[in-house]
Amino acid sequence: MKIAVIAQGTIPAQTANSIQNMKMAGTFVGLGNEVKVFAPGKDPEIDWRQLANHYGLEQQFEILWIPIRSFWRRYDFAFSSVRAAQEWGADLVYTRLPQAATFAGERGLPTIFELHDMPSGAMGPWLLRRFLKAPGARRLVVNTNHLKQQIQKRYQIPDEENVLLLAPNGVDLQRYEDLPTPEVARKKLGLPETFTAGYTGHLYKGRGIELILELARRLPNVRFLFVGGRPEDVAWRKQQASDLAHAQFIGFVSNADLPLYQAACDVLLMPHERKVAGSSGADISEFTNPLKMFEYLASGRPILVSDLPILREVLNEENATLLPIGDAQSWESALTTLMASPARRAELSKAGEKTAAQFSWEKRAARVLRGIGKTAKI
Repeated sequence: MKIAVIAQGTIPAQTANSIQNMKMAGTFVGLGNEVKVFAPGKDPEIDWRQLANHYGLEQQFEILWIPIRSFWRRYDFAFSSVRAAQEWGADLVYTRLPQAATFAGERGLPTIFELHDMPSGAMGPWLLRRFLKAPGARRLVVNTNHLKQQIQKRYQIPDEENVLLLAPNGVDLQRYEDLPTPEVARKKLGLPETFTAGYTGHLYKGRGIELILELARRLPNVRFLFVGGRPEDVAWRKQQASDLAHAQFIGFVSNADLPLYQAACDVLLMPHERKVAGSSGADISEFTNPLKMFEYLASGRPILVSDLPILREVLNEENATLLPIGDAQSWESALTTLMASPARRAELSKAGEKTAAQFSWEKRAARVLRGIGKTAKI
């Protein structure tokens, strides 16, 4: 099958939605499909090896960059990419861009639209309704059960798997196989040999970075490792941690190199706050399904995580330590307890790996495509 993947934003990018798009494209190829990705903007003239390293990809596919005009707020890109996909002879369009999903569906192209938040603004709900009525609409994919329930309630979508599909995000399990011990990973990366608590991902507001820095002030015998973030955010956070010699900010690393940094940690931290900023600055806390959650689980490291209801769709007391949001005392106690208990760390790690095994990108992509060739329109 020829699958046209229409990206939301520029390529390459460090955002979670860009990584997720590219992971799905690569996995579609791995399942035996021919894939072409359509991206807005100009060709950055980056060779495939660089892109593959940036996104942690194993399968190669073609990327076509389509010029855009900011005035049209990506409507021109959506129209042009759908037309290009049709000219290419695409059997299926897969996209998270609502304008592209609607245009493709209305032109009769079989289309899968993936949605990670409730449609918002003046156009979001209108575009979704247009997509659902379009002759080419085949499937609406969401990544949390809470979002699925809200979509069903608001848009009266039948509770059928071939129409509205729940598919949580995934992880490249093969890249997490046979990871070294924390001690060996730290040696490979040239990191100090000491008990290490790590955080990987963006440093936006709401990610709990202030709480981690407070833990660093309380626990000078623990090294705190931060991996990821835009340069301006790294500089800002470094300034906040200027008094903490044992807090280290690595900055962005490629997705291909990320597992080794996660392996270098004895525990991994995800202290989300009640409001969590996404790449756009909007609050994503109600429907978030973080890529790092699946990576943390696959890494075989115990996780300390904020007890947000949405995260309990994947996490529980067996595979993670769920803690009160923003309660530094509880987090300090949990971290010191894990430091003193290698057996408990091993127990959590084993349970985490078992959970991660359910969420490979391969399983996800296969579910998203299952029966799509013979699925009736929505």
